Amino acid sequence: MQNISGGAPEGAPSAAPRKWLGAPTPSSRVTTFELFFDLVYVFAFTQVSRLMAETHSALGVLQALVVLGLLWLTWCAYAWLSNHTAADHGVLRVGLPVAMVGMFIVALAIPEAYADLPGGWHGPLVLVVAYTVVRIIHASLYVMVAGDDHELRRRVVVTQLVSTAPAVVGLVFGALLEGPAQTWIWLAALLWDLAFIYAGARGGGGWRLRSAEHWVERHGLVVILALGESIVAIGVGVAREPIDGAIVLGSVLSVTISVLLWQAYFARVGSAAEPAFEGLSGPARVTLARDAFTYGHLPVVAGIILAALGVEAAMAHIHDVEGYGWFGASVLGSGLAIYLASTALFARLLGLGWFRWRLAGALAVAASIPLLAVVPPMTALAVVAVLLAATLVAEAVASPSWRTVAEPAQGR
Repeated sequence: MQNISGGAPEGAPSAAPRKWLGAPTPSSRVTTFELFFDLVYVFAFTQVSRLMAETHSALGVLQALVVLGLLWLTWCAYAWLSNHTAADHGVLRVGLPVAMVGMFIVALAIPEAYADLPGGWHGPLVLVVAYTVVRIIHASLYVMVAGDDHELRRRVVVTQLVSTAPAVVGLVFGALLEGPAQTWIWLAALLWDLAFIYAGARGGGGWRLRSAEHWVERHGLVVILALGESIVAIGVGVAREPIDGAIVLGSVLSVTISVLLWQAYFARVGSAAEPAFEGLSGPARVTLARDAFTYGHLPVVAGIILAALGVEAAMAHIHDVEGYGWFGASVLGSGLAIYLASTALFARLLGLGWFRWRLAGALAVAASIPLLAVVPPMTALAVVAVLLAATLVAEAVASPSWRTVAEPAQGR
């Protein structure tokens, strides 16, 4: 169970004085232990993409996005925890590996999340039980490292009772029920959790965010992990095909798309995130961390994973001269549109103004879906690569210096 909203008001009570609990103030940089912990999410993201691909339908995409939301809740929970206390010291050094095992089991069960396979244990229930264990471990660790900070400990406990516990009950009920209703019950459980955690963080909610540098870097790295899925998707699509000109050209276009996605986040928005925290403390610091990162980055990651599935589908049929098809076109186009729109929202939440060219690019990519569906996969990749490049070039013209500003940007 978890907290995914924090803040660090000056003068807040220190964490537990007992050394075995860990360092009260973590390093301003992400530790190698946290990177190691995040490796299970690399596999989990791949499993989410696989779940989408196997169902090959709008309902299947929704089901996979619900699972992604559950994964995101756990990742955010541990990101807040490791920002409060160093992840490679004290009790976290013992607790995080146990949570890793639980998350790996969750990832293993993702292909059976909505359809239990014959033999073995009940897949949906295994996923929910492992997920619940991961969140219980998180809540237990948070209560311990909160130490003498009674306000923080109270907030952790209240969050579990009001938000997490009802959501877990819903997940268990859905897993046992199965069938079409499971999707909607799980979606309702996810939305309950997201809504009540968000509401509980109003005015700071008693949470602590100790290092803005650590916070920004950790979220940048999870975006890198998701982008890694887009790179892997290129190879998966043609893994068993003899290499030829079509595969090389398709790979060039696909890698170009991934590079443009990196550029859109890190060169234009991500580098302005840390300065946005300057001068903020207490509730204001919490609000920015919650809105721009905990909630604002979920559609960023979802957009990447959807686009990666579209790239994989295109590469798997890169030699085809027939139309790309509605499924591939929809996930590729909607994924890229969601990514552009959500990074524009991220910029707005950071106080950089609306990146208007980026919003226009999102609309253009979404509008191109009917075209993508009828052209060959190679052409579809070329079309979205051109649209992404044009969007970023337009932003460059609007801001010739390509500066990454910390002050509000006007007219983008």
